[in-house]
Amino acid sequence: MFNYLPLQWLFLFYFYSFFGWCFESAYVTIMEKHPVNRGFMRGPFLPLYGCGGTMMLVVSKPYYDNVLLVFIAGCIGATALELITGIVMESLFKVRYWDYSHKKFHFHGYICLESTIVWGVCTVIFTHYLQIPIEHIITAIPYGIVTITTVVITVLVSADFVLAFKTAIDLRDVLIYMDRAKSEMQRIQKRLDAIIAFKGEDVREGIENRVDALSEGIGSRVESISYSLEKSFGIIREKMSLDPGAFVGNAREEVVELYAKYRVMMARFTPGPVKSFLDWYRDKTIEGNPTMSSAEHESSLEEVKEKNRRNRLN
Repeated sequence: MFNYLPLQWLFLFYFYSFFGWCFESAYVTIMEKHPVNRGFMRGPFLPLYGCGGTMMLVVSKPYYDNVLLVFIAGCIGATALELITGIVMESLFKVRYWDYSHKKFHFHGYICLESTIVWGVCTVIFTHYLQIPIEHIITAIPYGIVTITTVVITVLVSADFVLAFKTAIDLRDVLIYMDRAKSEMQRIQKRLDAIIAFKGEDVREGIENRVDALSEGIGSRVESISYSLEKSFGIIREKMSLDPGAFVGNAREEVVELYAKYRVMMARFTPGPVKSFLDWYRDKTIEGNPTMSSAEHESSLEEVKEKNRRNRLN
């Protein structure tokens, strides 16, 4: 039972990923009342389900004749997978793609008791009933066809994953940049309020005129901004070379902020068709994950999601 060749395992991974995409997309489509292409990627695959399906087979194989042990193994294996995936994705992208915080007996929203029990039940049903006919089909397909199909799907899924990863990183940078900009605007507003309170209304008019003049000239200052960012990176590198141990901790936030600004700015140089495609991909990713949240950048993410909703309705 469950003795497959490497490419058959990979084929099963894609099969479970596709099945999970069908299930999730149908469920979210019903809940959202409009078609939703669910998932981290835009192709019809949800890798978490692929990992979950293969994991169920692996952990249940030693205990296949004991249903209780299969249930426990499924609970532990799937919950560990969900926890690790959730933590890693939020650490990388600053966005949480699922959240169980509204459930009872959850752990930081990554996992919950209800989900763990469901995973255990699914493992028993899946390994003892659903996988049996699937195994007959897989073993009946000539290995050459499985090989060609698996290689083609691997190429397509890999390209889709690279785009999805880039989109998630870009979205993270936008959220960081938005929050930094808001903080800077609040700081400037406080200084303006203090100056106006001290100097009077005539200062407000002068400041507003200067702000308008600066806004009109922003488009022509991209090269100047780029030079300023490169100079800032140079200063950081110099400080790190002088005293790397003392500087690393203090420089982390500065580096993250500058890097986010740099990526947002460099997006302006992306060719139009490429940028349109990447924007479409990002919008569809947000649309396909309506429950995504971010504890660190909550308000900025909600603004991006709201803009996406308006664009979809228009």
